[in-house]
Amino acid sequence: MKQLVFVSILVFMMVAFAAASQAEDGCGDDLGCVEIAPAEKIIFGGILRLSGPEPWTGNVAVSAFQLAALARGDRLLGREIELVLEDTGCSEDGGREAALRTVENPSIVGIIGTNCSLAAKGALPVISEAGWLMISPSNSSPFLTNADPAAGGLYQPGYFRTSHNDLFQGALSAEFAALSLGVSRIATIDDGDPYTRGLAGAMAKTFGELGGEVIFRGVISRGATDIDELVSAISESGAELVYFPVFRDEATVIAQELSDAPGLEDMIMMTADGAFAKSFAQGVGAAGIGLYVAAPHVAGDDYEAYVETWRREIDEAGPSGGFHAHGYDAANLLLDAVEAVAWERDDGWLVIGRGALRQALSSVEDYPGLTGSLTCQDESPHAGDCATGEALAIFQLGAAEVHEGNWPPPVVWTAGMAEAE
Repeated sequence: MKQLVFVSILVFMMVAFAAASQAEDGCGDDLGCVEIAPAEKIIFGGILRLSGPEPWTGNVAVSAFQLAALARGDRLLGREIELVLEDTGCSEDGGREAALRTVENPSIVGIIGTNCSLAAKGALPVISEAGWLMISPSNSSPFLTNADPAAGGLYQPGYFRTSHNDLFQGALSAEFAALSLGVSRIATIDDGDPYTRGLAGAMAKTFGELGGEVIFRGVISRGATDIDELVSAISESGAELVYFPVFRDEATVIAQELSDAPGLEDMIMMTADGAFAKSFAQGVGAAGIGLYVAAPHVAGDDYEAYVETWRREIDEAGPSGGFHAHGYDAANLLLDAVEAVAWERDDGWLVIGRGALRQALSSVEDYPGLTGSLTCQDESPHAGDCATGEALAIFQLGAAEVHEGNWPPPVVWTAGMAEAE
């Protein structure tokens, strides 16, 4: 597998030189240093979703990290690499508790996580206050990189992500609905958490700018199965399309109930990357045929080689979900940053400045990732965003996905198509 390198390697070298120069007589880093004895491992943390209804989201991030380490011979700076995991359960409290447990281990250099935007809400204050950094492969809520509390912003210094900001995904979904489908009236459903609420809001904003009308906004509770009132409200609203960017279980309930409701048989349905999984397609049944899904879309020779390596090393069936390539990019960004800023004392101890590490990530520019060119921004509402919306598409489920296990579904719309309209 081809190992990725930084186009901005010169910037990294300058950061590393500054860190080493300041540290001749000690740490010299305002946020402190990780000091690693000779022959000891370089340890990273994973604050991920490893339990609950969709633990595969965390497992995918772990596998992506393992492949990034494998591409380096499972060693960094001549030392073994280790990943220490904590489970968030995809909840705010779970994210906070996982972060508290993680920062108790001063040997951990940096963190891969979280998978869920709600878990990030709990983890971020802990990680940031400790002076650490965390890079997410799959958080996408706009609130996480927005530093304005008055606008619901949750950003804290030290947070980065390789997953797209849902401002991009929401815009793409709105453009598809308005420009390709010709829809003028929509309804949205979210479950109230930062991911689903942010994505529904981003879609609604762009749809309105395109001349469309959001005529109903509903909320579904996590785990809900009885949504008769919600279905009735949608039926009475006159919406032509229902957009529900929720997770797999809730998306299944919504799709099945809408498809069974009298008068809504022809309702256009669209969901998002929280439900972009083979298990959703198979679980939703016939109600899913024709349903649109906005989700990550990665292509190219390097990506195909990565998938082949995944099949050989991880699972013959290939990666599941939409954020496996983002996980690989996140791991490589973190590993390369450590390699750039670490320096070795005369006694053989490795020293890694936490502030220098943050600065190295902030300096990433035009990095050739599997998911596209990555440049980590530092200004709200994109503080910590390293990705653009280029690795996104609209997919459509068909009988092959629902009944025959085909995955992924075919792409029907991309950002390029939107620009051509």
